[in-house]
Amino acid sequence: MPRTRQTAAFALITVAALSLTACGSGDPAAAPAGAGAAVKGRTPTTDVVSSVERDEDASRLLPEKVRASGTLSLASSVGAPPGAFYEEDGRTLAGADIDFADAVARKLGLKLKREVASFEAILPALGSGKYDVGTGNFGVTEERRGTIDFVTYINDGQGFAVRDDSDLKKVTDLTQLCGLTVGTGAGTTFEATLEENRHRCADEGRKPYEVKTYADQAAVWISLQQGRSDVLMSTINGLRYAVTQQEGLRFLNEFKRLDVGFAFRKGTPLAPAFQAAVNALKADGTYDRILKKWGTSESAIRTSQISPPEIK
Repeated sequence: MPRTRQTAAFALITVAALSLTACGSGDPAAAPAGAGAAVKGRTPTTDVVSSVERDEDASRLLPEKVRASGTLSLASSVGAPPGAFYEEDGRTLAGADIDFADAVARKLGLKLKREVASFEAILPALGSGKYDVGTGNFGVTEERRGTIDFVTYINDGQGFAVRDDSDLKKVTDLTQLCGLTVGTGAGTTFEATLEENRHRCADEGRKPYEVKTYADQAAVWISLQQGRSDVLMSTINGLRYAVTQQEGLRFLNEFKRLDVGFAFRKGTPLAPAFQAAVNALKADGTYDRILKKWGTSESAIRTSQISPPEIK
């Protein structure tokens, strides 16, 4: 593919043309169930939310003030499928995070005041009280649990992707990255994992890997295409989708699984209601329909939890 077309195509990974990601375990090279739509590059349009009915038991768990107002402020990080992205009109939001938040709101009888915010800004803003809840594929980690409460709704995690000309076959230990340049998103668990372990290369007398972070997901992929990064570390779901859309890319493997949840300020009274709403969506089948729509059925959790321990 010519460089100009290839660069533009990589940019589309995180803008209007994005549609669907698949995720799973097992053979990392195998396309998981539900990935067919991703290959076709079409945005799923199935309405899986409007039929959701209010659950009185879950709604009663809301603080009285919230039930009286009937609204919550939600900060959404918009990046790549299947989480949240803009459709081709550049204004309409779509993705699993959008569907899950809307479905939970309907279960609780609430209206969401949604505001788009950068990934790295949402968690601090929750602590300051600017927003009631945030979404953005926020993985549950021990560090984050110190200041943030989570209500889990899917299981995703960390993975790697490279160009086809890379010698990397599978990354099971971060010392395999010594001497390479790793591209990833700013303020993410990927950046934290890479920074925490970078010393291990020097400990073994080897050249440390370099970490390049980008606030914009399109820039992460362009860095790989242009050779400024040798390997990318990102969400399992996002990587699996991206490699179906671009020539010359390989998904290497899953590296670590993490529970993903709605994020709240520490000590929020909203968590029990959100947990009940997610479990009510599982009970009525909406939960599975959302995952199927976005090709991520293997990211299902058995039950929603409030701030569970980080998966080790």
